[in-house]
Amino acid sequence: MATQLVTFKMEHKALEEVDAVAKAGFYSRTEFIRAALRDKVEEARYKKALKELAPLKGIFKRSRQTTDEELHRIRELAVEQLMKEKGLK
Repeated sequence: MATQLVTFKMEHKALEEVDAVAKAGFYSRTEFIRAALRDKVEEARYKKALKELAPLKGIFKRSRQTTDEELHRIRELAVEQLMKEKGLK
């Protein structure tokens, strides 16, 4: 995949902190920033998917007691499916 050069300004202190964290994790500054941006984009997509699913909350009646683990798994599957349908993942 071709990359593009992106230039931006940061305060010196913030850049020092980025460098320290990147170095501790054996990342280059560039790779650390790329990973941080990917994480932030993924978080935004996840939040958007949850907002789109919010109107569906509570539409199904529970016929039996569902565990928290089952509900969490079901939510994760629903978000993954929605993201695939929207071409986000």
